[in-house]
Amino acid sequence: MSNSTKVNKPNYQSSIWLEEPESNNPFTAKSSYCYGYNVYQDILPKASLSEYWYLLFVGERPNSAQAQLLEKIAIAIANPGMRDESIRAAMNAGVGGSTAAASLIAALGVGAGQYGGAREIFTLVQQWQKSGCKLTEWENFLSKPNQDYDRVDIWSEYEHAPGFEPNGETCPTPILQTLEQLATICPNGAIAWLKQHREQFEQLIQYPLSMTGVIASAMFDLGLNAKQAEMLFLILRLPGAAVHALEQEQLGWKKFPFFGQNTILTDDPGSLGLPTVKGFDL
Repeated sequence: MSNSTKVNKPNYQSSIWLEEPESNNPFTAKSSYCYGYNVYQDILPKASLSEYWYLLFVGERPNSAQAQLLEKIAIAIANPGMRDESIRAAMNAGVGGSTAAASLIAALGVGAGQYGGAREIFTLVQQWQKSGCKLTEWENFLSKPNQDYDRVDIWSEYEHAPGFEPNGETCPTPILQTLEQLATICPNGAIAWLKQHREQFEQLIQYPLSMTGVIASAMFDLGLNAKQAEMLFLILRLPGAAVHALEQEQLGWKKFPFFGQNTILTDDPGSLGLPTVKGFDL
């Protein structure tokens, strides 16, 4: 083969992952290493999922408190519930018979935004990196969250203080419980500081803390940057989207809220004794 037709081997650059190929199949990995740890020899038999996820995102093995904090974050937001817009998006896709990927993509799309979504997490972690536990800076930010907004972006200005629920009256019980649990794990971090000043912030802006406010502070305590926290938040909420999409697909559109009960057929072929369309039994 001449030099002009020689095919170069791909040379991917990654500090996260290293693979050694099988001797008889260069397309299959014999060994896979995540930041130097052998995934299938060491991590698989010895580590928990939260420990592995921490290693993937941070690049270091977590201590017991960090692993526990990430595990509790995952539990708290694994299923935001049917009142959450991203879950309802997945339910809509599921009841309509969409593919599994489409249901999850619907949840990701709706849950990516600035109202209870992943972009709110991004903004808050960025603010934690900037302000730390400086009370005056946080009060200024929450009062005027768009004061430094001077760029052209796909994201519009905030219509509320990020991390707080503009349509709420009091802080919901699950949020208080999550805040308490996470602050217990990390008593000297941002999450504990937020717990200490929660009521003060709520009085300032006149509406309560939201789950994004709690989770963003905990992710900052984990050492995640804004983009890492945004990405992980999207991932951790997918289990709830998945199971609700599957459930609604099984229940069918007739039992789906708002639509099934209010769909009235004035010329139902079944009531007239006419044959129904195969696969579309009304």
